[in-house]
Amino acid sequence: MLYDGYRDIDQLIITGLKDNYEDRKTNDMIHAYIFDLDGTLVDSELLWCKALQHLVAVRGLSMSDSHAFDLVLGRAWSHIVTRLRRDYPTITEEPDVIERESVRYYAAMRGTSDIRIHSSIRLLERLAQRHPVAIVSGSTRQQVADAIALMGIGNLLQFYLGSEDVPHGKPDPAGFLLAARRFGVPPNACLVFEDSTAGVLAAKAAGMRCIALRRQGHPHQNLDGADEILPDLASFNPAPYGTALP
Repeated sequence: MLYDGYRDIDQLIITGLKDNYEDRKTNDMIHAYIFDLDGTLVDSELLWCKALQHLVAVRGLSMSDSHAFDLVLGRAWSHIVTRLRRDYPTITEEPDVIERESVRYYAAMRGTSDIRIHSSIRLLERLAQRHPVAIVSGSTRQQVADAIALMGIGNLLQFYLGSEDVPHGKPDPAGFLLAARRFGVPPNACLVFEDSTAGVLAAKAAGMRCIALRRQGHPHQNLDGADEILPDLASFNPAPYGTALP
């Protein structure tokens, strides 16, 4: 085939640009949204840190704030218990015993304050009016269910995943990849809201886009891998992702 000079070349360039634009526009569209739980929808991570510090203290041991942050933030419950028993060899109780005791301390502290992050919950409520929404958390399924009941959003979720649902917690992408399969969409059609280094790494390893929440006054997390970093999810702009909020 011979090209008719510059006219054919120009037409090929225009057609190619148009095709690339259409592909990019399709790829930019998000069809499902995934929320982390602790630190994203509920301000619970610092309470879990304090609960574990108390669990250690009643055994005559101590845990610094930095150690507690490193142990808890963004981590699956199974990882937390395994690491706790490794760091404190005299704690030999079974994981379910440690969980029940930790939950008891956590519940006592939670009863003194409202831990819901209202702007994040409001975003979930609005997105759920037009798109499938789920929670993927490193907490146990029971802990996730309790938080869902606290927020009153159970009827808005397609499903939720806890630490029992995948073999490895964040930063492993298994939870997010399972969510994409449950949604029935490719990973790049999902957008994740996270607040931790481990969560951002997991979302990006899954091939998803990720909005990171960095709230003032909370322990610093490296969120540089996120597509955007926001101080409040009320600032989320859905337009670049092919949707609008009702």
